[in-house]
Amino acid sequence: MTGKVKTQYVCESCGSIQSRWVGKCPACGEWNTLTEQAVSPVVPDRKRMAEQGWNAAPPPRPITDGSAEPPPRLGSGLEEFDRVCGGGIVAGSLMLIGGDPGIGKSTLMMQVSRHVARSAGAVLYVSGEESFEQSRLRARRLNALEPRLFLYNETLAEVAAEELRRGQYAFAVIDSIQSMQSAGVTSVPGSMGQVRECASTFLRVAKESGVPVAMIGHVTKDGVIAGPRLLEHLVDTVLYFEGESRHALRVLRAVKNRFGPTNEVGVFEMTDGGLVEVENPSAVFLEERPAGASGSVVFPAVEGSRPVLVEVQALAGEPHGGPGRRTVTGLNSGRVALTLAVLEKRAGIRLADRDVYVNVAGGVRIDEPAADLAVALAVASSCLDRPVPENLAAFGELGLAGEVRGVESAVERMAEAAKFGFDICVCPPLPKNRKKQAAGLGRPRTVTRLTEAIQNLLENGCVETNRK
Repeated sequence: MTGKVKTQYVCESCGSIQSRWVGKCPACGEWNTLTEQAVSPVVPDRKRMAEQGWNAAPPPRPITDGSAEPPPRLGSGLEEFDRVCGGGIVAGSLMLIGGDPGIGKSTLMMQVSRHVARSAGAVLYVSGEESFEQSRLRARRLNALEPRLFLYNETLAEVAAEELRRGQYAFAVIDSIQSMQSAGVTSVPGSMGQVRECASTFLRVAKESGVPVAMIGHVTKDGVIAGPRLLEHLVDTVLYFEGESRHALRVLRAVKNRFGPTNEVGVFEMTDGGLVEVENPSAVFLEERPAGASGSVVFPAVEGSRPVLVEVQALAGEPHGGPGRRTVTGLNSGRVALTLAVLEKRAGIRLADRDVYVNVAGGVRIDEPAADLAVALAVASSCLDRPVPENLAAFGELGLAGEVRGVESAVERMAEAAKFGFDICVCPPLPKNRKKQAAGLGRPRTVTRLTEAIQNLLENGCVETNRK
């Protein structure tokens, strides 16, 4: 007699497990996120593991064994993509590429597939969302009609995995992981259980066959990849493809990489013929900067191993008596709120009843405390309606007491600013061991307090500050 199937309820937002359905998840507080899933019995015998595709693990090896070579890498044909991956695509790795709908994830992976098919071997592009005709139209537009690029319209993960095992492929793309489903899971495609099981299936195939697999993933309204958080822990590399749909610039950012540095970025421009690499991002981000406008400050950001100049813009409205509105684009809103509080308390600039808008031009996202000083000067410049000098750049972290704190890669930031003619750099005092390296990099103006920068740069209209 067949017993009753045991079920449990799993939150699709945080992954917590409940014994019964409730409207609000007790763990994360989200509503209507619990989905019913069957509980399969755990059978740890070798026969069951072999049926699921698990092979016997190799015997233990001493950590001093030097015979292991670094994993080989595949070139993608896009230097910016290879930079973000740490030098290329690692054999047997599982990658996850996330981004907003229509941002260009499929275009990016089709271009990578084109180059791998031309240079390394056959590529399997598994499309669960588009028909063969739709995918072929994109490939034609991108000049990717390669005989060794195979399109496979399949949504069953086990079938796609079997094709990967059977064929001699050098690279595979799953577009997208939310469209795939596993025969052993009863929930609908895109649910937490389906995404987790399908990703585990492709992980096993990648490790067993040595074929690198790239999975395209959708993002939620909060900007994170949809599905369980376990998905990001499961894969080797997590890349986010970012940008505004109304802007041509796109930024590929690594947030996890087991084979290279994290927080590395690559910059692309979307054109009619696909994505084109941007070799000089600083020049592109600043080419439309208005001359002589208040509320505009250049900030030397550091993304991974590369400094990039971006324009921080601020607009402060007139006082209107009520609480002011805060709108932030491209920056950490909590960090901007802290900066505005320091401006009001320590520098005496009235902001509580003003509408304040802060933006990073070009659709770029900056998430580092070093932007605090540039944001503060941009807001102060807008409030006082006094532009900062056009050849000035600023960086530094603000403390709650109004002090300007040191940041990492200060000399590299100054060098990038000086290369583009921003020879006046307002920054915190440099460490003693780095002052010699900064010699000849323009005219650094060091400040220890926010009030120094505002009084000298804006109110007096000059750049003379205390030199440390």
